[in-house]
Amino acid sequence: MKIAILSRDRTLYSCCRLIKMAEHRGHYVQVIDPLLCNLQINAIHPSIYYNGQLLDHFDAIIPRIGISSYFYGINLLRQFEICGSYSLNKSISISKAHDKLHSLQLLSEAGIDIPITSCVSWFQKTEQLTDLVGGVPLIIKLVEGSQGVGVIIAETYRAAESIIDAFRIMNANILIQEFIKEANGCDLRCLVLDKKVVASIERKSKEGDFRSNLHQGGKAYHVDITEKERFIAIKAAEILNLELVGVDIIRSNRGPLITEINISPGLEGIENISGLNIAGKIIDLIEKKYLDI
Repeated sequence: MKIAILSRDRTLYSCCRLIKMAEHRGHYVQVIDPLLCNLQINAIHPSIYYNGQLLDHFDAIIPRIGISSYFYGINLLRQFEICGSYSLNKSISISKAHDKLHSLQLLSEAGIDIPITSCVSWFQKTEQLTDLVGGVPLIIKLVEGSQGVGVIIAETYRAAESIIDAFRIMNANILIQEFIKEANGCDLRCLVLDKKVVASIERKSKEGDFRSNLHQGGKAYHVDITEKERFIAIKAAEILNLELVGVDIIRSNRGPLITEINISPGLEGIENISGLNIAGKIIDLIEKKYLDI
């Protein structure tokens, strides 16, 4: 097979592992930077140019689209799909999951528990907003963000007002969520692949921070998840129609709550802690799906 990985950095651990496992199976792999692509959209022969050169057909696409290249990346992925390439995660599914608010709406509609969340309208008073999620402390998040960037805790009403005002000046889209104190700065990352939880880890925030993301200095450990946690992780992947997804869960007094969906989950932490060859499992799935086309 000819496989393209959509990523801005081929040196990242996840890219390196996927390249290694795909080439080990005899596949041709090319890492494509979405920002270096041009699309020719027409009804006769839609095509893609990379660094000015016409790209040949790729059998399969592994999208690892970051925030910085999302607009170009998602449109590039659509073009690959139009040209007949199989994508590990479909563009329409990525679009739903990329928008934190939309993905939480879809999960809650299906009866999956999440932290109480509210969308911020700049015409509302801060006090009205904070009351919707049970008051302070509360979490403020950029609607588009990853790896813990753009996630802030407001301990007091005055802090919440200042943070929301700052985002208002930036004209940024944000949401606010209730703060789950009993989680103690921990969450679970469940990696769902082909409707199965293939690995799970517990992440603990560093001292003085509430964010458990490994990119923010958090630590990770092996964890045994409950059947309820396994069920909601798989259900979330099914609702969003994602073949590969990282589902973040916190343990609360009212049961497990899904906090976020990660459409490009990093492999380094979860492979090192679980000891599993996750990259190999991803290539297994691509081979299986490609043969089924």
